[in-house]
Amino acid sequence: MKLAFCGNDNPAAYNISAGVLRNVCFVDALNLVPHVFLLFITFPILFIGWGSQSSKVQIHHNTWLHFPGHNLRWILTFTLLFVHVCEIAEGIVSDAQMKSRHLHLFLPAIIGFVAATTSIVYYHNIETSNFPKLLLALFLYWVMAFVAKTIKLVRYCQEGVTFSQLRFCITGIMVILYGLLMAVEINVIRVRRYVFSMNPQKVKPPEDLQDLGVRFLQPFVNLLSKATYWWMNTLIISAHKKPIDLKAIGKLPIAMRALTNYVCLKEAYEEQKKKVANQPNRNPSIWLAMYRAFGRPILLSSTFRYLADLLGFAGPLCISGIVQGFQNTSQDNTTTIEKDQSDSYLSSQDFLGNAYVLAVLLFLALILQRTFLQASYYVTTETGINLRGALLAMIYNKILRLSTSNLSMGEMTLGQINNLVAIETNQLMWFLFLCPNLWAMPVQIIMGVILLYNLLGESALVGAAVIVLLAPIQYFIATKLAEAQKSTLDYSTERLKKTNEILKGIKLLKLYAWEHIFCTSVEETRMKEFTSLKTFALYTSLSIFMNAAIPMAAVLATFVTYAYTTDKKLQPAQAFASLSLFHILVTPLFLLSTVVRFAVKAIISVQKLNEFLLSDEIGGDSWRDGCSSVAYESCKKHTGFHPKAINRKQPLRYQLESYEQSSRRQPRSLEIDDIAIKVSNGYFSWGSGLATLSNINIRIPTGQMTMIVGQVGCGKSSLLLAILGEMQTLEGKVHWSNVNENEPSLEAPRSRNRYSVAYAAQKPWLLNATVEENITCGSPFNKQRYKTVTDACSLQPDIDLLPFGDQTEIGERGINLSGGQRQRICVARALYQNTNIVFLDDPFSALDIHLSDHLMQEGILKFLQEDKRTLVLVTHKLQYLPHADWIIAMKDGMVLREGTLKDIQNKDVELYEHWKTLMNRQDQELEKDMEADQTSLERKTLRRAMYPRESKAQLEDEDEEEEEEEDEDDNMSTVMRLRTKMPWKTCWRYLTSGGFFLLFLMIFSKLLKHSVIVAIDYWLARWTSLDEKHKEDETYYVARFSLLCGAGIVLCLITSLTVEWMGLTAAKNLHHNLLNKIILGPIRFFDMTPLGLILNRFSADTNIIDQHIPPTLESLTRSTLLCLSAIGIISYATPWFLVALVPLGIAFYFIQKYFRVASKDLQELDDSTQLPLLCHFSETAEGLTTIRAFRHEARFKQRMLELTDTNNIAYLFLSAANRWLEVRTDYLGACIVLTAAVASIKEGPKSGFVGLGLLYALTITNYLNWVVRNLADLEVQMGAVKKVNSFLNMESENYDGTLDASQIPKDWPQEGEIKIEDLCVRYENNLKPVLKHVKAYIKPGQKVGICGRTGSGKSSLSLAFFRMVDIFDGRIVIDGIDISKLPLHTLRSRLSIILQDPVLFSGSIRFNLDPECKCTDDRLWEALEIAQLKNLVKSLPGGLDAMVTEGGENFSVGQRQLFCLARAFVRKSSILIMDEATASIDMATENILQKVVMTAFADRTVVTIAHRVSQILDASIVLVFSDGVLAECDTASNLLLKEDGLFTTLVKTHK
Repeated sequence: MKLAFCGNDNPAAYNISAGVLRNVCFVDALNLVPHVFLLFITFPILFIGWGSQSSKVQIHHNTWLHFPGHNLRWILTFTLLFVHVCEIAEGIVSDAQMKSRHLHLFLPAIIGFVAATTSIVYYHNIETSNFPKLLLALFLYWVMAFVAKTIKLVRYCQEGVTFSQLRFCITGIMVILYGLLMAVEINVIRVRRYVFSMNPQKVKPPEDLQDLGVRFLQPFVNLLSKATYWWMNTLIISAHKKPIDLKAIGKLPIAMRALTNYVCLKEAYEEQKKKVANQPNRNPSIWLAMYRAFGRPILLSSTFRYLADLLGFAGPLCISGIVQGFQNTSQDNTTTIEKDQSDSYLSSQDFLGNAYVLAVLLFLALILQRTFLQASYYVTTETGINLRGALLAMIYNKILRLSTSNLSMGEMTLGQINNLVAIETNQLMWFLFLCPNLWAMPVQIIMGVILLYNLLGESALVGAAVIVLLAPIQYFIATKLAEAQKSTLDYSTERLKKTNEILKGIKLLKLYAWEHIFCTSVEETRMKEFTSLKTFALYTSLSIFMNAAIPMAAVLATFVTYAYTTDKKLQPAQAFASLSLFHILVTPLFLLSTVVRFAVKAIISVQKLNEFLLSDEIGGDSWRDGCSSVAYESCKKHTGFHPKAINRKQPLRYQLESYEQSSRRQPRSLEIDDIAIKVSNGYFSWGSGLATLSNINIRIPTGQMTMIVGQVGCGKSSLLLAILGEMQTLEGKVHWSNVNENEPSLEAPRSRNRYSVAYAAQKPWLLNATVEENITCGSPFNKQRYKTVTDACSLQPDIDLLPFGDQTEIGERGINLSGGQRQRICVARALYQNTNIVFLDDPFSALDIHLSDHLMQEGILKFLQEDKRTLVLVTHKLQYLPHADWIIAMKDGMVLREGTLKDIQNKDVELYEHWKTLMNRQDQELEKDMEADQTSLERKTLRRAMYPRESKAQLEDEDEEEEEEEDEDDNMSTVMRLRTKMPWKTCWRYLTSGGFFLLFLMIFSKLLKHSVIVAIDYWLARWTSLDEKHKEDETYYVARFSLLCGAGIVLCLITSLTVEWMGLTAAKNLHHNLLNKIILGPIRFFDMTPLGLILNRFSADTNIIDQHIPPTLESLTRSTLLCLSAIGIISYATPWFLVALVPLGIAFYFIQKYFRVASKDLQELDDSTQLPLLCHFSETAEGLTTIRAFRHEARFKQRMLELTDTNNIAYLFLSAANRWLEVRTDYLGACIVLTAAVASIKEGPKSGFVGLGLLYALTITNYLNWVVRNLADLEVQMGAVKKVNSFLNMESENYDGTLDASQIPKDWPQEGEIKIEDLCVRYENNLKPVLKHVKAYIKPGQKVGICGRTGSGKSSLSLAFFRMVDIFDGRIVIDGIDISKLPLHTLRSRLSIILQDPVLFSGSIRFNLDPECKCTDDRLWEALEIAQLKNLVKSLPGGLDAMVTEGGENFSVGQRQLFCLARAFVRKSSILIMDEATASIDMATENILQKVVMTAFADRTVVTIAHRVSQILDASIVLVFSDGVLAECDTASNLLLKEDGLFTTLVKTHK
């Protein structure tokens, strides 16, 4: 056929006798001119522009959009492109009805399409290069196109073409579009004045784009990039090369920062407050405030959602049209007629009757629907995140202003505050995510039902009724699920508590061979937890089952009703369109139950929030409100004379008396200028209305040391807090004088922050930060000052023990320090701050005598006094009174006396004498205390916690252990291969740990279920494709259909149950194996592995395995099988589809590969940024008084905003990455639908199967992204299984001995004779020996002392008796049996040991003494009597059944140690080993212990490892160790005769 522009079958086409513009063909040719003009002008500019990018303004990523009307232009251009597509289609369809090709019908439209595409590309490049003058070309194009189309439209009007003709409508729409685009262009000229004006408008890029740290570009990119998340490509692809870190995701844009949103929400909330100010019984509404602040984006999101939902119905309608078209073609084959040439206009009816047109429309509708849906999701996510940021900032600001009485009186517990932060804000955020569903769903349901009714009439209502009736059951299941989850949580908390106790006391459990008792107790709790997990699993599987079964039931009900109530045969078009509609209907109904549940939770959360925001606040600090910034100059020490050193050898009373004679400092008369703080007539309360402190009149002199003394509970600490404004002032006032800055000093006056007070609270409060950050606490770092302070607080030796020195993290998440160490860090913080006034609240309480003296001498007398700082010191240590310049004595919340020590001596002799007697008593205690060096002990504990640090380094990063499986090749490609590889090995391990039978059952039932589902639809296709002749077979078809549906529903239940059941079995086995492996692990493992790491396996990882993996696995298998069955069905219906599948498959592979890696990184970032945020909230609530005293609120707020923003940006990127994936898989799905449709139209009429293929193609779009999302989730969750497995590969202790139970005497060891023969011991076979060739003989009943310097191997010997360490040479023989031949359990259960750290477990006293329940009560009472605890236990409620709290916190350390002694006595073994048992107790308790050992254990062999040599001077034999070798062995008296012996040296140094 020859091609001609106007066609060669109509000679009149080229006739222009009626005038040029009357000729159709000429007008069409005229329409080509503007398009060709644009292409000629823009192509050279585009190529030149792309060639030289130098003209671009150097700003962020070239995303700066600054021409007005930007979004409108994109929308109009997209609409124009769509109309062009319609025009092309209309032209081609019209042309198909002609005898010859008429190019003028569609060629101008095709060129127009190309030109419109070019226009937007051209515009985008001009905008990012900022060359507005080049927009003139576009302006000319719009004008020309507008004119050409208008001519065409006018011509149609003259010919009498009306709206019924499609071509007329298209031309009209295009005239309007070109006109609007022209208007947009004129607007740009008007605003930017780039032509016809001498001064064009200057524009500056927004602040965010100038800041290269902002990487989140969604708000700044053009519409196309916004819709497809194109800007994310670089990030997601780069994740392959190197992991995404916080630097890669940068900062939040200003509009999304917590501060910006906080200001919005705060203003809205304040407005609400004003509204209800006059109505006392009404609270301000947070809902309205949220709506005012975030209403607009929610409305926008809802609009997108409505559009998406309405477009969703295009699918069923197009399927119906295409299938209907096939039926008509097969019936009308005989009656095709050639259309008359003159009538070349199509009506829209004819146009939509064309199958290809419908296929393209379906494709476009899907793309649009998915784009709108993702846009709606994104907008709600962003708004939810903004709301959360604003709420967190509001809560934090409120915390900083909470009145202390609220916290201390328990109206607001820390737990409640943590819940607000962690739970309530997230509930509201989630509610916002689901919010648009609330109003979109009803519309979707109503539309769906109307369409169904149109298709099937009355019977459609039956199906809809089935769905509606089953929806409440969904809701019921959802509520039950929440309940089950809550009870599971309770049990798992209890299980964790027990596990934690086991891990903390693991050494004791192993030494006493009690592992199995405690292990059983954990297993019992685990069984309870397991029962509620079963309930949880049952409801989960029911919920999954309902989802799958409801549509089946509805379809069955509808079609069977239709078959029996109507005479008409069910047509394929009806059947498949209604099937598709049922699938659409089920989603909103399923989601409805979730949304309702979240709405209820959100309402409760808002109530809690409101209560919190309206709770009491602290009074205004008018007297300290100057927020002057801290100017900080270094405080060089100037040489002052030292106050008299404290002489320890002289008793305190002498010091007091010598003080009375010489006055160390001339007392100044107190003028008003010399008073820093004055309280007059003060009555203060803790919020109960009753005065805690009454009639307070005190003054605190400037630059001097004031001491506050008094009995416990007399209100000393309250007085400090009252001065700081933390208490409610009932009457009176606190006056802070403006401190005189120009004090004479040896250097320039230092400027200090007058309004802040350095305060060290009684209970030490640490930040989760490094030691250095804890001490400087926001002040600038000054090396000299820092060193002076750490020395004064004797912190240097402790810092040296830490693995990273003062850069070690301490606090909740860091290393646990002892009370004394924590207290000294807090005091150091107060000393380091450059403030005029320092408050120290009982800083000596947790310190031993040496440290207290050092701190007093160096820190207080030297450092503070030389700095002329005002110090208020609360203390119980009266021996320091002589150093005070001013003393305030308190009693029962009142001031008893105030003045200098001399005043008190003269005026209140009674009080002075009382103090003297107290001091005498303290003196005697001091002499005892001189030996008990608590600090060295604390350091020892710290060292013990740290000693395996070298091996801990390998565990620093948990994830490193995961990469060990693969070979350690460090080059990039290998690491990348690891990052993209699915952990199949771990998956297989997980699946098989559920048992092979269940695995087989799961796979089999899954495959069977999906085969049945396919069979149902296949049968429906056959049934509906019946000819009218076979009408009588209908019953047979209906029966088969019903049977298949029934089978499908049953199988749905079976599969969902098997998956959950298999998951549960796997979880049960994994936990059981993990617990047993850990319990039986060697003690070295616990020394090397941080406790938190092991606990994590039992908490977070077990929780993932219990609750998260089964649903993910279910969802993954379901969506994968659905996609595969869909591809199978489409290929069966139209084999040509397989050709198109190859490129689509490749695209899908790369999308999922890139997404999985990026998603994993972003998920880890989200998790890791959440913890610091929650910790910051809880640490702020704990240290409120300190933060407020220091005036550091602003710094803490800043930190909170930073942490919130960091967490929010990670979450935003994660959700943007999910959108990125979904948009791509949705577009892929749309391509599959298009290819399936086109292929089936080409194949020709098998109408039933065409409908089937299209229906399945439509479902693919829903499930493709779930395959990838679930794969990514599963990969992250398998990490938990991997971590648990890494512990399962650990070696256990060897519990079996070579001797049989029958060969060991029942009462072994009876005598208690010990022979140590050439013993060599090491901790692990790759470490150096700690004991070398030790030989010793201990007779039955002997009392043996072992001593030596730290690290000499004393404790290793005690562990060797219990085979806790590796005895690789030599042997220990007890009562003639070599202990290495005994089963471990037997050996350990027959010996007793008392450890240095007393360990008690939560439970009854009876359980603590005798967990095996072997002894009678009399025996237990006897043991308690021996340990001198009988009276104490009798006085407790319940006696032996009285409860011990976790860690034995309700007893003092001394009492706990005595319980351990009783425990050792209860076990009647003839050998007792005491490993530094008296190290952590006071002298009195130690004397009791020594006495008991001498009497109660008189006939037993006792081996004492001494912490002080004085304890073992009366032992029968003393073993002295040095560097793992037994250096001396004899009686103490003989050893002391050797002048230069090691023992003699030790005794001398300890004197």
